[in-house]
Amino acid sequence: MIIPMSDPTVPSPRGRGDALLGTGFVLVWCTGYIAGKAVVAHAAPLTSLVLRFGLAALLFGAMAAVARVRRCSRVELWQSAVTGVLMLALHFGAVYVAFRMGANAGVSALVIGAMPLLVAVVATLDGSERLGLWRWLGMALGLLGVVLVVADRVDGATPLPAWGMLLLGLVGITAGTLYQKRHAAHLDMRLALAVQNAAATLVLLPFALGEGLHLDGTRDFFLPLGWLVLVNSIGGFALLFLLIRRGAATQVAALFFLMPPVTAVFGHFTLGEHLTWLKGAGFACAAFGVWLATRPQAGGGH
Repeated sequence: MIIPMSDPTVPSPRGRGDALLGTGFVLVWCTGYIAGKAVVAHAAPLTSLVLRFGLAALLFGAMAAVARVRRCSRVELWQSAVTGVLMLALHFGAVYVAFRMGANAGVSALVIGAMPLLVAVVATLDGSERLGLWRWLGMALGLLGVVLVVADRVDGATPLPAWGMLLLGLVGITAGTLYQKRHAAHLDMRLALAVQNAAATLVLLPFALGEGLHLDGTRDFFLPLGWLVLVNSIGGFALLFLLIRRGAATQVAALFFLMPPVTAVFGHFTLGEHLTWLKGAGFACAAFGVWLATRPQAGGGH
């Protein structure tokens, strides 16, 4: 699904493996939106992120220590830290602040949902990847699917500063995806993710202190936080790391078109959110767009 193959008509074992990785990543990542909504109802947003990333850093660090992962250079550590600041601290921090400023969930999904297209544009402009017509069409359909899914949740109430924070979050996840693919995807995954989460924790900690490290300490806070750490941060980011290592940045990014529609389905069953025919059409459009954007191309090119 992610890696181009020499014969586009016959799926290879690796191609099937990438498809399973991609499916697992989308499903795991989308549960984070449900758990995150529950967490921020019981804690200040940046405080919850510091706890999430800090605990994940400790767990990944313990795994790296037990496995006696080889030492790496300062440059490699720095590259992983930069990735963590961009993809974790800047992206999640900006989005959570935007929520606090009054950003509508639909507007947030729409802005961040443009990430795959922005990744494709940047990768094309700098010459690192070459996309054919069908992949550009897939990107366009994927974004259209996102628009259809979130259309009923977009309104004019989101203040301008919140739009600015959402755009900052979009820059963070876009730059982080491209930077990790080019500079920080070769390290041992456990060590790299320990550094990424530790860097994000250190960057966000002063802002969390400014919130007073507020949390209510109830079971309703710690249960979803545990899910965010163990399932999303450990499982989701491990899958994302593997996908970025194995595939082109644009193809991995295209999977994010599926996040709003899959999250809408999860929200229907867990939060009682209403599914409409428009959301269903958006799901189908996004899925077809992702298939076009990630399918193997003849000749093995991007």
